Amino acid sequence: MIMAGGAGTRLWPMSRPAQPKQLIPFIDGRSLLQIAADRLEGVVPSDRRLICTGRDHLEVIRQRLPEFTEDRLLGEPTGRDTLNAIGLTATVLALRDPEAVFAVLTADHLITPQDEFARCMQLGFDLVEADSKRMVTFGITPTHPATGYGYVQLGEPVEGFDAAHQTARFVEKPDEATARGYLESGDFAWNSGMFIFSAAGFLEATAAFAPEAAAGLQTIGDAWSGQDREAVLDAVYPALPRISVDYGIMEPASASGDFQVCTVPMAVQWIDVGSWPSYGETLESDDAGNRSNGPVEHLDSRNVLAVSEDPNHLITTIGCEDLVVVHTPDATLVFPRDRDQDVKAMAQRVAERDD
Repeated sequence: MIMAGGAGTRLWPMSRPAQPKQLIPFIDGRSLLQIAADRLEGVVPSDRRLICTGRDHLEVIRQRLPEFTEDRLLGEPTGRDTLNAIGLTATVLALRDPEAVFAVLTADHLITPQDEFARCMQLGFDLVEADSKRMVTFGITPTHPATGYGYVQLGEPVEGFDAAHQTARFVEKPDEATARGYLESGDFAWNSGMFIFSAAGFLEATAAFAPEAAAGLQTIGDAWSGQDREAVLDAVYPALPRISVDYGIMEPASASGDFQVCTVPMAVQWIDVGSWPSYGETLESDDAGNRSNGPVEHLDSRNVLAVSEDPNHLITTIGCEDLVVVHTPDATLVFPRDRDQDVKAMAQRVAERDD
């Protein structure tokens, strides 16, 4: 299942409610969602791929990815964070096949090489198929002491699966000194946000660690095959407690003796395209570190990222350094590279202004 919810406001002004970041065709003319779907070639048969997204985005996804038939699209009435998106998927899959095992992937990652991704996915499926109470996460080999990512600590190898490790603990977004220590220790990895669960095992864990969510998901499941599916979904889902799967399930499960949380190290090049600087990593740079997706002219500028929706729009700078410029037909954003965390606040301010 590819999670394709989220507003992507840190990529405003290109990311808008009608076309959030996962649907913007800004990676060589393809969207992040299309790339995520293509990544499953040779990993999961096409008829066993699902997308969970906001209901408002279903129509555009039907148009752009017509291979995803109606039975493989799950529309959330409103976003309730990752625990509930995964829980809804587990509920639907358990009705179709009580022994279902499924991967949870995201629609905002770029991952290479493909063969390493496929190898790790297969190992994850093997782990959960051998024990339905196992929960698998994938750890990205860190390349620098990032403070914007969560980390997982690798424990002892899993018996019978030497390439997988027991998960010692999860750590959310440490400070730079702590992250540097993790990097030097060699036993920490970035938390990729990708998982593999059994449907039954995930629902059991939800009942144990998030009982309010579990009760709501059970009500939705009871009505799923009937005429009241949409009405019950609309009434129950928006009231589910908003919580991430990391906080709600993975952390308590890793401390519990009833479930085994495993980490599969994934030696890949991984870009989480969640901000304009991370998007810039997908573009080639000139000798001065400037990057762009279209025509530019720089005079004595360094490390400037220039992005435009219009392939014919020229962006020019003079004497700028560490700057980001994003141009769309109705809004232009300019900010210092180290203020990328504030783009979300600006998107909110503009939304309030337009209201």
